[in-house]
Amino acid sequence: MKKIYLLFFLCSFVGFGQNTNALSLEASILRGNALPHTEDMYHLVNGHPQGLMLSLVNRTDGSKEWHQAYNFPDYGAYFLYQDFNSQPLGQNYAVGALYNFYFWNRHLQLKLSQGIAFTTNPYDKVENSKNKAFGSKFMGNTNIGLAYDNQNLFKNIGFHAGILFTHYSNGRMKSPNSGINTYVLNLGLNYNFSEDFVRKPDTTTVAKSYKEPIHYNFVLRTGINENPIINSGQFPFYHIGFYADKRLNRKSALQLGAELFLTKSIQEYIKYYSVAYPEENISVNTDYKRIGIFVGHELLINRISLEAQVGYYAYQPFKKDIPIYDRVGIKYYFTDKLFGGFTIKTHLFLAEALEFGLGYRL
Repeated sequence: MKKIYLLFFLCSFVGFGQNTNALSLEASILRGNALPHTEDMYHLVNGHPQGLMLSLVNRTDGSKEWHQAYNFPDYGAYFLYQDFNSQPLGQNYAVGALYNFYFWNRHLQLKLSQGIAFTTNPYDKVENSKNKAFGSKFMGNTNIGLAYDNQNLFKNIGFHAGILFTHYSNGRMKSPNSGINTYVLNLGLNYNFSEDFVRKPDTTTVAKSYKEPIHYNFVLRTGINENPIINSGQFPFYHIGFYADKRLNRKSALQLGAELFLTKSIQEYIKYYSVAYPEENISVNTDYKRIGIFVGHELLINRISLEAQVGYYAYQPFKKDIPIYDRVGIKYYFTDKLFGGFTIKTHLFLAEALEFGLGYRL
């Protein structure tokens, strides 16, 4: 493990000569703790997770309007390795996209990243029945970090230190899927490929109002998932939403809407539950459909935006989940009216679905 850390740090100092490109390479070592959120997780977290994160980012230079609006953020790709120091959990490898946002004279960095992870030791009925966190080899990965950052500590070399929160879940595409959350100390260095990089704010930009009238949106989110019973089978789901949005300024829009959840795996869960637990008096004909109302916020960056919603089930005949749900994810506008998205829907820390969406804004 120490040799791997050393290798990545050495890589971070490999230069490409004197050039004017905006690329920067970050290398970080990680060590911390897992956050058990269900009773069947405590026996899995008997060690301190450790790992490394390597990021290749592009530093924005002010050539586009959104660069200056967001105080010249970075965007790019990351590789994340985590060893949970737990035999049932094994190791995870993840790749994905990231944004770094800066505050406090660019010394406070907020990192947001999302990608796909691979685990070396998923649940297996015979070989690894203790691992209720990962039911499949592939899953989603989300990371949020806050760190002190000094990008020019010595010439091209910078330093950062802070905390990183990581989350892994397959969105219950396959059970079991308790998922796992960790918080780790993040200590690392960065190498800027050019000393000549200069940010050039566009002083010719004319201030304008971004306020808009209320718009109405239709969105269909779909995918497959499995109910909590292991090997009960994967079924498609269709989440149909209608909501109004009101853009307040350059960065923010508020949402209010309702949606219909047609989740076929819940229909199968009702059939199982009515037979397995007759004392609960659950009818096999209980309606599996749910209707939710929600409020949300959209952070508008460029054609990409970040979306967060919190909802309540106004109609939920089968009440095996709490009545509050939430959703976070990323949205991409193909045009001013047509958009796509990737979101994760959860009940607090318990994921229900990885959703692929397509919508239209009137």
